[in-house]
Amino acid sequence: MSVEDWRRKIDEIDRKLVELLNERSRCVLEIGRLKKEDGSPLYQPDREREVLAAVERANRGPLSEAAIRRLFERILDEARSVERTVMRDDKEPDRHK
Repeated sequence: MSVEDWRRKIDEIDRKLVELLNERSRCVLEIGRLKKEDGSPLYQPDREREVLAAVERANRGPLSEAAIRRLFERILDEARSVERTVMRDDKEPDRHK
């Protein structure tokens, strides 16, 4: 394959990643609503440790464990932001921020 072929493949993977990240965020919105209803705290460090351990175990490379951890720490940070918004006022966050 040529460089352009590989880039097209990367572009398609990027589109799929965006779709999956948004699907994950929709799940987070629902969790935020449930937490708001039952008074659960936003930040649950044990759950975050479980998520990070699970993605590190799932990693088969070539990304390092540290790279996967950094990526998912950022994903979890953004998830907390989404969840915080829905827990605060039960409105979905502005998708363009």
